[in-house]
Amino acid sequence: MPDRSQLISQLAHRRILIVGDLILDEYLIGRVSRLSREAPVPVLEQTRAAYAPGGAANPAANVQSLGSQAIMAGVLGADDAGRRLRALLAQRGVDLAGVITDPDRPTTQKTRIVAEGAYVFAHHLARVDRLSREPLSGHRERHLCDRIEALIPRVDAVLVSDYRLGVVTPAVAAMTRSAARDRGVLTTVDTQGNLAAFHGFDLVRCNAHEAAHYLGRTLKEDADFEAALRELAEALDARAAIITRGAAGLSGVTPQGEVFHLPASNRTQVFDVTGAGDTLIAVTTLALAAGLDVRIAAELGNRAAGVAVTRLGNVAVRPGEMV
Repeated sequence: MPDRSQLISQLAHRRILIVGDLILDEYLIGRVSRLSREAPVPVLEQTRAAYAPGGAANPAANVQSLGSQAIMAGVLGADDAGRRLRALLAQRGVDLAGVITDPDRPTTQKTRIVAEGAYVFAHHLARVDRLSREPLSGHRERHLCDRIEALIPRVDAVLVSDYRLGVVTPAVAAMTRSAARDRGVLTTVDTQGNLAAFHGFDLVRCNAHEAAHYLGRTLKEDADFEAALRELAEALDARAAIITRGAAGLSGVTPQGEVFHLPASNRTQVFDVTGAGDTLIAVTTLALAAGLDVRIAAELGNRAAGVAVTRLGNVAVRPGEMV
């Protein structure tokens, strides 16, 4: 790969529209010193709380951290969680022009209960999710589509982050793809299993489990992934595809049909894998928007994901950490 510092510098000064499910990540952090008398569960004495952009908001935070402009499109509820997430994104400089408010649905919030101690790493005790999986109502869907369509001419790429929480409906996905294609704007998608809804995007990213489920077979060896990538790209009419493989790294296929395999960039300092895929797709999208080829884009994304897993929760990677 060419000089990494020079490549990283090319990730700045891009404009990326991120469409998807906005999530507020909450961390309730404290110490555990005893078990409850009411049930055989630990009692956490909370010492602090922390909040971070999650879901589609995490790629937006990464885009901003790397010196580019993220424009967010999605839905928030008219609630405290929505107001907090708006503030977090605004503090990072994210453009919220595509975010609409739906008072009939809650802002998705994931609350993680985390124990920490003087001599041990923090570990998760439980997670509580507050969400709705109902698809957007017709008029909200049209409102969001109108916002997205108006924003696409202003950007270098569109990244769709689908957590299957009802925002990226088939109509939203189809309109985004069509409007971007008409304008010659790059499209990437990161979906948690709903691959069939994303036909015609330039690059598709999923994990090994999601790819295996879509294709209806087990994927184990490199040869399995090589065949899967070509089949996935053809079935979805995608120019390129990436399958992440956890500790085994990732595999990808280029528009020319060449398959490549990359080892995980960090196997020894894995602290928290939350949001690693979000970081990977954000950096890969920035690199493609800068005109870099798919393999180099994937290498940069892989490098950034390796940095993200060294810290607790969703984090925005900085350029200096990727060198």
